[in-house]
Amino acid sequence: MRKGRIRVAGTAGTALVLTVAAVTAVLTASADLAAAATATFTPVADTYVQQSTASTNYGTATQFIVDSSPARRSFLRFTVSGISSPITSVKLRIKTTSALDAGSAAGGVFKAMSNKTWSETGTTWNNQPAIDGATVATLGAVVRNTWYEINVTSIVTGNGTFSFGASSSNSDGAYYDSRESGADSPQLVVTTSTTPSPSPSVSAPAGDPVLVGAGDIASDGKGDDATAALLDTIPGTVFTTGDNVYTSGTAAEFATYYEPTWGRHKARTRPAPGNHDYYTAGAADYYSYFGAQAGAAGVGYYSYNLGNWHVVALNSNIAMSAGSAQEAWLRGDLAANTRPCTLAYWHHPLFTSGANHAPDTTTRPLYQALYDYNADVVVWGHNHQYERFAPMNPAGVLDNARGMRSFVAGMGGADFYGFGTIQANSQARNSDTWGLLKFTLHAGGYDWQFVPEEGGTYSDSGTGTCH
Repeated sequence: MRKGRIRVAGTAGTALVLTVAAVTAVLTASADLAAAATATFTPVADTYVQQSTASTNYGTATQFIVDSSPARRSFLRFTVSGISSPITSVKLRIKTTSALDAGSAAGGVFKAMSNKTWSETGTTWNNQPAIDGATVATLGAVVRNTWYEINVTSIVTGNGTFSFGASSSNSDGAYYDSRESGADSPQLVVTTSTTPSPSPSVSAPAGDPVLVGAGDIASDGKGDDATAALLDTIPGTVFTTGDNVYTSGTAAEFATYYEPTWGRHKARTRPAPGNHDYYTAGAADYYSYFGAQAGAAGVGYYSYNLGNWHVVALNSNIAMSAGSAQEAWLRGDLAANTRPCTLAYWHHPLFTSGANHAPDTTTRPLYQALYDYNADVVVWGHNHQYERFAPMNPAGVLDNARGMRSFVAGMGGADFYGFGTIQANSQARNSDTWGLLKFTLHAGGYDWQFVPEEGGTYSDSGTGTCH
């Protein structure tokens, strides 16, 4: 293990942010809270901060507060664990205290946060974490001693840690019971279906090929050591979604950074190039390192079959427009394909919520060709994070009939990037855990699984069927 690994907190993705409608229901008894849930989680930390007492910590208080006079902000953190079936519903439930006025108060604005390591007993106004995610709820007038429920089903999609922050621009602030209040503590209620999720085991079911990998991988002392260790335990074909080595794709960098880690799986790797690989002219050292496994030198697109699946590696660093050599090759390749299921991967994402790199619309002709031939899954890199989107058509519109499910899998080892505006149909996000995206390819469908680095708790998994 090389020393100097750096863990950088992302933005928004850690908390899996998605804008949700405001409060959906009001509950009047704590018994109602437990009845609807398969599993109920109380905060592992909560506190508030106050501008007028900027150096004071309120982590042991029995309440958390949102207000503008004096300015007060609140923070809650939950850890979800032990969930093994698909989640059907998640509700954040909080209860106002008797400290409210007899009338009503403004309930505040609740947002998801990227920071999940803030200290309950050390956070003050002066060192408070940023409330940097999208709004999950805006509470209007609230009254004392009442439970309020916020639907966060699209946010909490599996096991992991989630932070929420709350503030108010109204001088008539709201007081809520904190975890120190006992039975009235906030709750995160997770309801699951009875259908089990894919097994967390990294071994492949007999007869079903495995395709596993990520992008944005090898550099000096980052997470490529951890993800390579995962590859040591996972059989199957390895894919990469580009930026295989940093920072300039040189032969020396491949020898120094990639070879000692992911390089030990080179014989079973089918890579795609990224822009950093092309920082060396023509990605010459990338093609030299991988040889025939990377396709024709200077071209970089090719296809292969795994069981009932046709897999296509593409090159988003060269021409991709309709009628280009690559796009014409892709259409011809797909027309000749006889496998019922298709997965494709390349570097630059057409859909992404990453703050560092915007969606790359020049890749749309590739996505369009795949869509025209009823492909099923697309995987990208470029943004150093994990994100999963619902099946969409080339315009980014939800399409459960023919749309392709897409993933950004840029968590192979490079420093993490944050999230910006959360794009439509984004269903899962993480930006603080290195890991691999593993597909188990069945005859007529697939399982996906985010496999976290050793000690990581983030997870995301599910199943899909082929068109």
